[in-house]
Amino acid sequence: MVEPVIIGNATLYLGDCRDILPMLDKVDAVVTDPPYGIGFKYENDLDSRIGYSEFCQDWFNLCLKLTGNIAISSGNQNVAMWAGISHWKHQIAWHKPNSIGRSPIGFCKWEPVLIWGETGSQRADLFRAPIILDEAAEGHPCPKPLAWAVEVLNYFKEPELILDPFVGSGTTGVAAVQMGRHFIGIEREPKYFDIACKRIDDAQRQGDLFIS
Repeated sequence: MVEPVIIGNATLYLGDCRDILPMLDKVDAVVTDPPYGIGFKYENDLDSRIGYSEFCQDWFNLCLKLTGNIAISSGNQNVAMWAGISHWKHQIAWHKPNSIGRSPIGFCKWEPVLIWGETGSQRADLFRAPIILDEAAEGHPCPKPLAWAVEVLNYFKEPELILDPFVGSGTTGVAAVQMGRHFIGIEREPKYFDIACKRIDDAQRQGDLFIS
């Protein structure tokens, strides 16, 4: 197994999540923002539609062996595909008011987050998280805002150990350590892995923060 990088309460693996997930023990929740399969150009990797459903089925089934609590930012175009893989228990909407993404009717101002498992409390099925430029995530083409990760994590009942198999720029890891939780992240692209390590290390040095 690939030796992880340990940064305080965070454990980070460089590699393909399909190789690493079978080696892990149980976690409390998976919160992740995987590639959408729309042909987006990531570093050294084209986000192909070919085989995308099978790819998602593979890593999702591996995550199910670790926890029943899973939250996925699926992208609007993949909701029907995910219904064919495993129908979620809850669907919530991420309102991104300053987005300039296109939709068939103009501009796309929201994205779905699909949730399997038990949520911790009664919450609205919509949250607002503006897209904010984070210089620390520079080098990653589409980092999620920190508020996105905080809001999604808060749908679960205080999970102590959080896993993100597509850690990207490390946003979920930053939120987890700032909220005083333990975190496991997996990323296959070395450039993004380095960005995530740096951001999570900086967050760890700041100490635990409560983000409402």
